[in-house]
Amino acid sequence: MVAVARPLPATYQLPTWLRPWLRAKLVVGGAIVVLLILLGLLGPAIAPYDPNAMQLRDATRPPQWFGGPHFFGTDNLGRDILSRLLHGARVSLIIAFTVVLISGALGVTLGAISGYFGGKTDFLIQKLVEVIWAFPSLLLAIAILAYLGQGLQNLILALVAQRWISYCRIVRGESLSLRNREFVTAARVIGAGHARIIWRHVVPNIIPSSLVIGTFSMATAIIAEASLSFLGLGVPPEIPTWGTMLGDGRNYISTAPWLTIFPGLAIFTVVLGINLLGDGLRDALDPRRKKATMEL
Repeated sequence: MVAVARPLPATYQLPTWLRPWLRAKLVVGGAIVVLLILLGLLGPAIAPYDPNAMQLRDATRPPQWFGGPHFFGTDNLGRDILSRLLHGARVSLIIAFTVVLISGALGVTLGAISGYFGGKTDFLIQKLVEVIWAFPSLLLAIAILAYLGQGLQNLILALVAQRWISYCRIVRGESLSLRNREFVTAARVIGAGHARIIWRHVVPNIIPSSLVIGTFSMATAIIAEASLSFLGLGVPPEIPTWGTMLGDGRNYISTAPWLTIFPGLAIFTVVLGINLLGDGLRDALDPRRKKATMEL
């Protein structure tokens, strides 16, 4: 009896729709963002100490790692740095997501209306964009906070004041091309109103680009919050943030560098992860890049 050789099984290939989502940038950036979300949700529960509890006898203790009670050391007032970092992650998470949601909703709405209607409506909205865009974003935020005072709500308002513009400009350009497409014309012919056409036919087609803008906006919001808190114009001093920690430690950078190293590393890591996630989403959601990936 002659033995018949069986054919070797074909090499397993990933599904076509999954390949664009397995880029290194998406995986690494997504992991960092998920870690930020987990720290923001669970950080206060797992923090070993009260972030505002002061022990002046333990001031400026160096990092003790696993050999002492203060893993990352203490600041100039004896407060535990690890606990303040974990509580600061929640503040950064709240600010980043709130700023993205509010500015995204405002910018997408105005951009879709501006591009769809055109004419005088487009002219007025774009003039508003040009007026606000003329102010440097950080100076505009400083002016708003100087007038309204410190507070989480005022800080979010100051950050939203100009960040909706990037959504508006990109969405307007896409809406200008979408309003003359066949499916929009067909909806208009069968009697659909302007509001229905915008929300059912225009907005769903601009969601991918809005998601990409949103990820990069999260990174800039965290940097802006840290900058304003560093200057003493962010949230009240009793709320620990990474920017406040940098501001408190700048006078001790030569004698106690860990006061600024750890919050600086936290900001750097989170911003890097969000930018990697945004870059990966842009590659995955761009039809031309997605097609090139699928052909590999």
